[in-house]
Amino acid sequence: MENYWYLCSQNHSNSTYMKDFVEELTWRGMIHQMMPGTDELLKKEQVTAYLGIDPTADSLHIGHLCGVMMLRHFQRCGHKPLALIGGATGMIGDPSGKSQERNLLDEETLRHNVACIKKQLSHFLDFDSDASNRAELVNNYDWMKDFKFLDFVRDIGKHITVNYMMAKESVQKRLNGEARDGLSFTEFTYQLLQGYDFYYLNEHKGCKLQLGGADQWGNITTGSELIRRMNGKECFALTCPLVTKSDGRKFGKTESGNVWLDRNRTSPYQFYQFWLNVPDEDAKRYIKIFTSLEKEEINAIIAEQDADPGRRVLQKRLAEEVTVMVHSREDYDMAVEASNILFGKSTKESLLKLDEQTLLDVFAGVPHFEVEKSLFEAGVKLADLAVDNASIFPSKGEVKTLVKGGGVSINKDKATAPDQLLTASDLLDGKYLLIQQGKKKYFLIIAK
Repeated sequence: MENYWYLCSQNHSNSTYMKDFVEELTWRGMIHQMMPGTDELLKKEQVTAYLGIDPTADSLHIGHLCGVMMLRHFQRCGHKPLALIGGATGMIGDPSGKSQERNLLDEETLRHNVACIKKQLSHFLDFDSDASNRAELVNNYDWMKDFKFLDFVRDIGKHITVNYMMAKESVQKRLNGEARDGLSFTEFTYQLLQGYDFYYLNEHKGCKLQLGGADQWGNITTGSELIRRMNGKECFALTCPLVTKSDGRKFGKTESGNVWLDRNRTSPYQFYQFWLNVPDEDAKRYIKIFTSLEKEEINAIIAEQDADPGRRVLQKRLAEEVTVMVHSREDYDMAVEASNILFGKSTKESLLKLDEQTLLDVFAGVPHFEVEKSLFEAGVKLADLAVDNASIFPSKGEVKTLVKGGGVSINKDKATAPDQLLTASDLLDGKYLLIQQGKKKYFLIIAK
């Protein structure tokens, strides 16, 4: 990968190493709007562009991924990406696409969130090489923290009229009934603050292009207009569409909430399962947007999927690519191993490889029974445990019949007898015991 970054940075005009960014995003379905002249600029020189992320949490979620992938493709096409963490604007809240004002964050929380997000972005972008197009992380709090209000309204505010700001779609939606409490002055100023970010980065980093989601178009164009009015330079904008599910619902939401990139919020197993279970039509779009696979390979995978949908090769490859990119190859392998425990052939060794969180995620939907850990310390017979303590089976006679027929397994090993003694050494992670009836019926014992 490092060699690729190096080659891209050495000679922008050499088409041997360069990809056309607009062409790349077009076939991937990742362009919503683009200012005239953007394509010509990108073909002429190595361009610096930025994309803003508000640090409202200490992790990105997959709703951020389309924008982050834009930066990734931008760098792979030889250009220089800036990831802007909105330490200042995050204290205010962007009205775009929102029906109510955000909770404001304190400085300590913002610093923590920024550090966590930087670590996640390093999975997607090269921040550390010597390439001329290495990525940079910038925080608008650095240039806004000492900007006095009177200086801002005098030096910046005078260039953009209220009429111009009021005409923005995001403002109009909030004023025309989508917000319960209208639009605060704090939120109204957001587009001007974001516009100043673009101006600052243009002046100090030579940034000529701002990237973002479709809902950011108004804020981005305010920035390009501010630059034009303040220093007469021309800057550009490009947005990606807001990703949705095929049924029109919001992408990235599950019954339990957001799908996060942080393993402590969404485990790698849950993350893998999300991508593995998307419908075929969604998977055909997502594999273009959320992976770096080339067009020819994606087309071949889609053709293979269409020929035999039951094999789900498209979802499996999508889940692999995104899980490895966000987490690691080891996390992906564990997620596959965990999936096989429920849905395929597996052994006790497979079970022992799982960490505690993955074990709980895999068996989240099966019946759980809590028992005293002292039972295992003294030793407890299988039939006693499964009938008297856990109520898994209705009678010890049934346990005897099932065990005799090979229909009961303990931690994936066949039970040898109804009076088989189970001890603390049988507990997974020192507290779990998995009892299986037949091929697909599971029960999880939790020793406390």
